[in-house]
Amino acid sequence: MNLEDIISKTIKDNNNPIGFDVFMNLVLYHHQFGYYRSNKMILGHKGDFITAPETSDLFGFCLARQCKQVLNNGNILEFGAGSGILAAQILFELGRQNSLPEKYFIIELSAQLKKIQQQTIKRALPEIYDRVEWLTELPRNFKGVVVANEVLDAFPVKRITFWNNQFYELGVDYTDNCFQWKRFERPYLKSKVSYGDDLPEGYTTEISLQSDGWLKSLYDLMAEGVVLLIDYGMSQSEYFHPQRTDGTLKCFHKHKSNNNPFIHLGDQDITASVNFSDIAKSSIDAGFKVDGFSTQSMFLISLGIENFLISEEKTENKIKLAQEIKQLVMPGAMGEVFKVMALTKKQSVKLDGFKEQNLTERL
Repeated sequence: MNLEDIISKTIKDNNNPIGFDVFMNLVLYHHQFGYYRSNKMILGHKGDFITAPETSDLFGFCLARQCKQVLNNGNILEFGAGSGILAAQILFELGRQNSLPEKYFIIELSAQLKKIQQQTIKRALPEIYDRVEWLTELPRNFKGVVVANEVLDAFPVKRITFWNNQFYELGVDYTDNCFQWKRFERPYLKSKVSYGDDLPEGYTTEISLQSDGWLKSLYDLMAEGVVLLIDYGMSQSEYFHPQRTDGTLKCFHKHKSNNNPFIHLGDQDITASVNFSDIAKSSIDAGFKVDGFSTQSMFLISLGIENFLISEEKTENKIKLAQEIKQLVMPGAMGEVFKVMALTKKQSVKLDGFKEQNLTERL
């Protein structure tokens, strides 16, 4: 049995199309065949995509500076730590600044990635490896910083389409041995959908419902601290822009993107951009305060990314660092597409990462 058999059987047993969120959940997280549960290498040049920490150590070093400002003898909790390189970067820089947390917790669903993380951190920082602890469930009364880099975009989403002046859910059906989109018959009435008056017929977009529960569970586990969400996305007005007629759904396979989630099942990543206005609303509903929102570019500049370049003496290294900084901060690269949002609980410090830019009023 393979993923196609499993999903087509789910549709058949349902006697109806399934929601795209159900399909996406099976493709990404099925315990045996799901993309994030498989043993294949999904990160880096040999994988399907590259994240900011894979691009440059400076990303993690800057993040460490933000952590240092608000740690106050607290710990760090990272969700979905990828190859472990971000954890290594943050711990290295905090060590250099004599501000190591007692514990660096990681929650990771993939057994393969957990192994890679252990190897990465042990190789880079053998002397403080014992501070890192992998958890299978959320801690209680957590105090410190939660880091979620490219986590929100991996939550399964619903797809909806505008027809007859209303939104309808787009499900997934299985006919003639292939998956295809199928519009549900009833209008989709969830309050998550907020749009202007000028959407064209057939306008299609995504909404994330699972992030609500995740944000609520984060608020409940924290006694006090800061949550840093880093992801590609935009505010609501841009998300529901009339010209964005086919939504933000993207698939990644061997560094090439496509918009067909029905191919390479379990072998490609499926993702959607984050509606940060939606995340802000859900965070406030959960109890958080939204204390910062900016582009990745301005966040890193606020934390002094250029100082690493200035203090480097070797010309060869300077050239390399300049290229990495470009990739992280330039609008055409990651700088504008990726955003950083800070949520706080019982925290009154003005966060350094948003000194140069804070766009919370645009949410």
